[in-house]
Amino acid sequence: MDTICRLHNPAPQPSSASILSTPSAHLRPRALYQEVAERLRQRIFNRELAPGSWIDELKIAEELGISRTPLREALKVLAAEGLVTMKLRRGAYVTEVSEQDLREVYELLALLESDAAAAACRRASAEQMQHLQDLHQQLEDAAQEVAKPAAKPAAESTTPASPDPAADPSAAPTPEAHPGSPERFLAANEAFHLQLLQLAGNRWRMQMVADLRKVMKLNRHGSLLRQGRLQQSLHEHRALMAALQARDAEGARQRMALHFSQGLRAAI
Repeated sequence: MDTICRLHNPAPQPSSASILSTPSAHLRPRALYQEVAERLRQRIFNRELAPGSWIDELKIAEELGISRTPLREALKVLAAEGLVTMKLRRGAYVTEVSEQDLREVYELLALLESDAAAAACRRASAEQMQHLQDLHQQLEDAAQEVAKPAAKPAAESTTPASPDPAADPSAAPTPEAHPGSPERFLAANEAFHLQLLQLAGNRWRMQMVADLRKVMKLNRHGSLLRQGRLQQSLHEHRALMAALQARDAEGARQRMALHFSQGLRAAI
């Protein structure tokens, strides 16, 4: 059973009156609820907890080997991030993102990240820009990985037509539906965007973008699987990278705004 830490008899909090020593292997209450929040966050992103689903606190607490107190604290964190919705007398539910939610999130991300792209053109050193190019190359490599499974079935398809749906070439998974590869593309994409934000500076902008991207993750996997969206996103990144390398601040701003505009169209 997947356990984080068992707290059947949790120690009292240290105070000025008494400080109780605990083994270094044990997680402190604050660290525990943060760890629980991260576990739940990943379950939500991986669709193990589907949008709109009720979060069974008793079941999850038992699975993780914890009391409900750190779990409830973790749910408060996720609610503040917009990933969980708390309903009076009904408990916690995974947030269902509406079309209006997506429009508002993408609108804010477009404003914040397009401004960051322009700032990065002015602030980034040659070495930092090269690092950004390296991250873009990882995006290119991930996209190629997605495309590889598409060629293999065609090359090996030497058997005659069959009524079996599995033998029908039209039923073969598309490159973008290949399990695993889209996740790597998403990770490389996020790494690129976060590095760009770091180059632009402004920790407040970075925090706002981080929170908004958590909400976007509730829907982005589905939008990526839209026909042709992955390659379109890659094309947009190439244009953005070209503007960044040319130190074209206004061009980078416009290309980033277009990137989010196209992403919204795919998402809705």
